Amino acid sequence: MFELHVKGHISSAHFLREYAGKCKNLHGHNWKVELFIVSDKLDALGMVADFGVIKEKLNKFLSGLDHVCLNELPYFKTNNPTTENIAKYIFHEFSSEIAPLKIDRVQVWESEQNSVIYYE
Repeated sequence: MFELHVKGHISSAHFLREYAGKCKNLHGHNWKVELFIVSDKLDALGMVADFGVIKEKLNKFLSGLDHVCLNELPYFKTNNPTTENIAKYIFHEFSSEIAPLKIDRVQVWESEQNSVIYYE
């Protein structure tokens, strides 16, 4: 089994609805996004996928989450924009961008100390 790993980042604002702490207020993060793709096969060149192609697709996808208030995006109007839900959103939405490749997990860091990993 092979695991391809690429990183991206977004800088976005959000606030957590129905949260009792200070994160109920509008604030921002510089999120680091890590994507792990798995495959038991290699292409004719001996690659799972071209890093450049995956990074380009990831950066294009993440641009829709960059420098926005996440609460204003359709998905996050009904799903609180927690780091957990951001990771889940990226996992599901980006999966269709790179099919038939398979995402194993997505890790989203909201700070150097705190991250969430989403997988199925």
